Amino acid sequence: MSDQYLRVKDIEKILDRSESHAYGVIRKLNAELKSKGYHTESGRVPRKYFYERYGLECQ
Repeated sequence: MSDQYLRVKDIEKILDRSESHAYGVIRKLNAELKSKGYHTESGRVPRKYFYERYGLECQ
């Protein structure tokens, strides 16, 4: 089940950015999902949504 979500360390590695930047990305994407009526989990974001929003191919 955890393969469906990315955590801070995953986003840090993918974007090659700092931990604080990765947390900001998660907060932003979760806010978008919440505004669309989805339930979100703090500290993680759905893998599919992250790759879609960043224009990357899902691994």
